[in-house]
Amino acid sequence: MRDLRYFGDPVLKSPADPVTTFDDSTRALVEDLLDTVDIPGRAGLAAPQIGVGLRAFSYNVDGTIGYVLNPKIVELSEEKHEVMEGCLSLPGLSFPTVRARRATVKGVDLRNEPVTVSGEGLLAQCLQHEVDHLDGLLYIDRLTPEQRKQALREARSKDWFWSR
Repeated sequence: MRDLRYFGDPVLKSPADPVTTFDDSTRALVEDLLDTVDIPGRAGLAAPQIGVGLRAFSYNVDGTIGYVLNPKIVELSEEKHEVMEGCLSLPGLSFPTVRARRATVKGVDLRNEPVTVSGEGLLAQCLQHEVDHLDGLLYIDRLTPEQRKQALREARSKDWFWSR
């Protein structure tokens, strides 16, 4: 398990690089992602959230734990809904965020074999949230301007806020 990175850390705003080697270091990263997400209340974790700028994430939704390397969203339902969303990198904050009700992600596993993960509800939200992380986006980037202003104000007041 690795320490989390918090809002303000530049790694969270940088697009992640593709995974190009499938070796022991990649296996160790996946183990760290799976260990770190395997805590009650955690639905997903992207590699940048533990300081690694690679396109990889883990998920833990309804008792199903897994991971995807080099994920791409290949399908989003037209039907959207507003859900309360939080983030391990912005602890203690949550705001209503518009997400597609269903999502499908394609990527690869540790053997560089194709993998597809599809879901609705919380899993769809998680897939979208984690791919956003890999693109250098945080859920607060999707808020209305007024909500974003409030989120930034609250974040800056937290003791975890990373500033240099």
